[in-house]
Amino acid sequence: MNNVSLETKRRYYAQVRRSNYQASMALEGITVDSQAPKTNKADVLVKYKKYKNC
Repeated sequence: MNNVSLETKRRYYAQVRRSNYQASMALEGITVDSQAPKTNKADVLVKYKKYKNC
């Protein structure tokens, strides 16, 4: 029996989930630059908070 650590399984699952998401986006015609900087929740909230006050 193969003893694979739980952390290895989690990393594999995250990798597969990301690739499936990217494939799904491509099927919908949405292109996403994988090298684009990632934003966090605080940055998104700041961006859309200015629209809430309008």
